[in-house]
Amino acid sequence: MISELSVLEFTLPDRTMGAMEIFHFVREADCYPNTSISYRILFTMTVTIASAERSFSKLKLLKNYLRSVMSQERLNGLATLCIEKQLLDEIYIDPIIDDFACRNARRKF
Repeated sequence: MISELSVLEFTLPDRTMGAMEIFHFVREADCYPNTSISYRILFTMTVTIASAERSFSKLKLLKNYLRSVMSQERLNGLATLCIEKQLLDEIYIDPIIDDFACRNARRKF
């Protein structure tokens, strides 16, 4: 691995390159097998660990605070909303809130 990185250092272009560009360069050269494997591990580990830890962190917060006052179905729904926050942010909720408010008007002024 160390010898591959030493040779790779001298064969890379003299411009600044990102990790993905170096990975493509290594794959095209096809003579740095250990470096290629290392980059594949690097790219998959960070995404996998971060998303899983965020999911468990959100679930832990929900379970600690709200567990005693809700059913399992509602807890699962809230956990899904917290985990899929990026998708939830794309939804325009004003019409949904207005529709809910019209259907569930409890107080009349």
